[in-house]
Amino acid sequence: MASHPEATHRLSLRLGEGVWRALQERCAQTGDTPNHLINSAIAEVLDLDYRTIYQVSTSGALVQGVYQGCVRVGDLLRHGDFGLGTFDGLDGEGILLDGRCWQARSDGTVQPAPATALAPFWVLTHFRADHTHQLQDIRSWADLTERLDQLRPSNNVFTAVRIRGSFEAIKIRVACKAAAGTDLVTATSHQAEFSHQQLAGTLVGFWTPSFARTINIPGYHLHLLSDDLAHGGHVLDLQAHSLHVELHTQDHLHLALPDTAGFLAADLSGDPSAALAKAEGGHG
Repeated sequence: MASHPEATHRLSLRLGEGVWRALQERCAQTGDTPNHLINSAIAEVLDLDYRTIYQVSTSGALVQGVYQGCVRVGDLLRHGDFGLGTFDGLDGEGILLDGRCWQARSDGTVQPAPATALAPFWVLTHFRADHTHQLQDIRSWADLTERLDQLRPSNNVFTAVRIRGSFEAIKIRVACKAAAGTDLVTATSHQAEFSHQQLAGTLVGFWTPSFARTINIPGYHLHLLSDDLAHGGHVLDLQAHSLHVELHTQDHLHLALPDTAGFLAADLSGDPSAALAKAEGGHG
């Protein structure tokens, strides 16, 4: 499948001989392109998190039932315009798209998340597509993820994924608010699930390397926001004739750990992979 960078602004500039040589030397040392290094340098000067995932808390903490809110949505928005997460007490699914944050609730509704809403876990970035692709005749979640695997540049870096299109069928779940300390598998065993047909929308999420399984959910984690802003949630399965896929590789991770009694006392030494697979995969 052919791919090309997303349209960007072009900048013509003159570099002194010393700067040019230093740039070439850095490229030779790191393997980065001049474009990447210049973008990173400009982003740093402008205080932008270029190719950086900003994450609050860890997947291991969620598995242990540590999902009491520790950061406000308004503060999250300073670190990105794209991402996903959940809310205080596991109260629904969060979607951050184009700088606006939404809360999908277990009653099937979607509402704007107020700036004062608290979140216990969130993953976000400033989304800038590196490559775009068009996928045809997607038969299932497994089919989609297998094709996405062929498009990612590496299994050792994070990738933000944005997918737009009209879904012939899509199945989503929304976590229900749970009592403090309830482990994630138990809390999601009575989640709300919804099936929709002929629904236009956007999938927002990330692919996480397996080595980061104690930090984030390994593999693909995508949330849906419908174009009419009426439906949203964690994606379980789907079918579509054609989907527009955008990928943004992330090579920096900023991890903000909660300074809460629950997090500080939790036993996070185990491998949460099995529990995450059960909780994230649905029960229908």
